[in-house]
Amino acid sequence: MDGTTLVDTLTDDLETELSRLGSSKWLYALTDGDMTGDAVRAAAAADAAAAAETFEGWAADADDAAELFDALAADAADRRDALDSDADPAARRTYDALADLDDPVDRTGGALGYALVLDRTIGQMVGFFVGDADPSTANQFRDLRDGVDDVRDRVVETLDNRCTDDDQWDRAADAATAVVDATYDDYVETLEAMGVKPKNVC
Repeated sequence: MDGTTLVDTLTDDLETELSRLGSSKWLYALTDGDMTGDAVRAAAAADAAAAAETFEGWAADADDAAELFDALAADAADRRDALDSDADPAARRTYDALADLDDPVDRTGGALGYALVLDRTIGQMVGFFVGDADPSTANQFRDLRDGVDDVRDRVVETLDNRCTDDDQWDRAADAATAVVDATYDDYVETLEAMGVKPKNVC
């Protein structure tokens, strides 16, 4: 196993969940049904604020993974500040799942799950602003997505350096899956509370 193979495996195994977390329905859930440019930006800023808070905490008590978690925190803080530096952290299941992780291997796997979700979410936000005839903001979100790609590459590199046996790779995969699953549960429950029935996972 290596980091690239793990990404491919997770992408295949969680294809339905990740696809729906890259859909307009997820934006509908994130914005509480307010599909406006301001609401999308606010949702992205709140999510970035929660990520910055989470990864700053991890970096403070990490060992040789501190450099990765510092990079994750810096990327999230940059996204927050680019959108709304005063944004309050979002209360999402994603961050509850991340908070449950306390081992560096598990945390690095969880960070991979976070990056896979974020890539799809920001990709949908790019599409939203393209459709909203706001090319300037669409380009801004493209730049933010590039930063997420860089962070994911660093997570993969860290996994390659840290995971030395099958047990560690399995733990990283389980942590990544738990983060994606928690985010998907948030998607389902939020939509159902709004009277929208998501399709079942096949």
